[in-house]
Amino acid sequence: MAKILIVDDEPTLLTLLTRFLERQGHQVTACDSAQTALREFTARSHEYSLVISDLTLDGLTGEDLIEQLRAIKPGLPALIASGYPHEPRIPGVGFLQKPFMPQALGQAIDKLLKI
Repeated sequence: MAKILIVDDEPTLLTLLTRFLERQGHQVTACDSAQTALREFTARSHEYSLVISDLTLDGLTGEDLIEQLRAIKPGLPALIASGYPHEPRIPGVGFLQKPFMPQALGQAIDKLLKI
């Protein structure tokens, strides 16, 4: 399966998403801030297949974070999750409206990774 970087400042959601994705066979690194995610990704960008980010983060939007990650690894599949309605401005970025069912997350990941 895939190695996924998840970025969300809500600890409970981060834990739930991590557990669900690990049960699906994915390797997951959970980060509670954009800065932590940038450091982690910069150190191990070659390992990651996908990033899932909240839209509203500390100091950066999820889309700004994705742009920075894609500067390191062009074409990185990415998914924005938000409680706010949103239309991603970056081509190829998926969107999930919170709250979402685990099956919807799995389908979005499969679509992005073309599994």
